Parts: sequence; structure tokens; C-alpha cells
Amino acid sequence: MKSKNSKRLDSIKAAHQSERARSSTRMEDYLEIISELVELKGYATTLDISRYMNVSAPSVTKMLQRLDENGFLEYEKYHGINLTEKGIEIAEGIRQKHGILLEFFEILGVGYDTANQDTEGIEHHLNPKTIKQLRKFITFLKANPKIIENFKNL
Repeated sequence: MKSKNSKRLDSIKAAHQSERARSSTRMEDYLEIISELVELKGYATTLDISRYMNVSAPSVTKMLQRLDENGFLEYEKYHGINLTEKGIEIAEGIRQKHGILLEFFEILGVGYDTANQDTEGIEHHLNPKTIKQLRKFITFLKANPKIIENFKNL
């Protein structure tokens, strides 16, 4: 039993040391919100982001400076916020992951609100290989609707 516990601890340690774990989920959340706001309104403001992220305006300003320093956005205090190509690429990747996960949960029969909430918690933490396999699995299931129907009838 000790060996099993040790493997689990090693697995947890490895996950937290991975490149993916080091990337900031919070930064991705900001990029996602900014992208959605720009798509919806044509621009994003510190106040908008503060409202949607449920954080203070000074916290948003600090993160925006960090995102700007990392080349994810173009930010000038008191002006509109725009994503760079690098920022757009990350935001679009998160959007795609979100869509794939929602579609998967829909097939599972999870209600939209629950699926959306779960997706927000998972989308930042999945390895691209996992997302690719989920996409393939969803495609397979949709090509075989009897499997989905049999599952729904369980």
C-alpha cells in the first residue's frame, strides 16, 4: 500500500512541476475575458474586467501590466485594451478547449449550467494531447449515434 501512496504523491509532484502547471491559469482567465469583451463590445476596459473577474480595479491593473510585459496585450492606462497575436492565440485555444469540453459534457447528459461551470474549472489544466483525444472521441461518438443513444438509455 505504501508503494501506491508513493506513486500518487510522485504523480501530484510531477503535475505541479510540469510546464503546464507553471503557466498561470489566472492569466488565461484574463485573456479569455478580454477576448470575449473585445468580441462583444469592440474593446475591453479595466472596469469591465474587474466586474467579470470579480476583483478590484487595482488587481486588474496589476495583471494587465503583467500581461503587457509578457507580450499578451497592448495596454495603456486609461485606454482600451487589445490582445496581441500571442494573446489572441491563447484566448482562442481556451475557447476551443471550452467548446470541446462542453460538447463532451453534453453527450454525457450533464446540464448546461453544470457543464459550463465544470468546464471553467478544467479547461486550463488539460494537456493538449488530452483535448485532441477528446475531440477524436466526440467525433467518433457523433459518427455512431446509436452509441450515444444506448448511453442515454442506461
